[in-house]
Amino acid sequence: MEELDDETLFVGTAEAEHVEMYLKAIWHIKEKGEDVKISTIAKMLNVRQPSVVQMLKKLNNKNLVNYNKAGVKLTEDGERIGASMMRNSRLLEVLMDSALKVEIDEEMVCGIEHHMNKQFTDALCTMLKHPRKCPHDHEIPMGQCCNSV
Repeated sequence: MEELDDETLFVGTAEAEHVEMYLKAIWHIKEKGEDVKISTIAKMLNVRQPSVVQMLKKLNNKNLVNYNKAGVKLTEDGERIGASMMRNSRLLEVLMDSALKVEIDEEMVCGIEHHMNKQFTDALCTMLKHPRKCPHDHEIPMGQCCNSV
């Protein structure tokens, strides 16, 4: 009988990544100073508007957004997750561009950013010397590690 190695494959939850993508999109739209509209979210995520409405209702129930006739607004938790996702992706862009000197691969960034924990993100940020801007010249949200500099 063959002995199995102890390597385990991680199968992430698509639902959690989906939630994070919406929060990141809303955070990004807000950052650009635009109104957060269903049509803008749909265009950014390349999904249909009814799908956006369905997800906004879910996010509202999870207390990640306030979604009503007045519009869409991130709650404190939604803001924190959105900022964290932007921080992850922008630090990965700096890693690829400045440290690894490879072309920024947004698909790869999107795949990795969901699996980064705080410890990894702070270590990456510290290794990169706490960059304040990504290669696209957008602000990188600060982490706790940046405050000790």
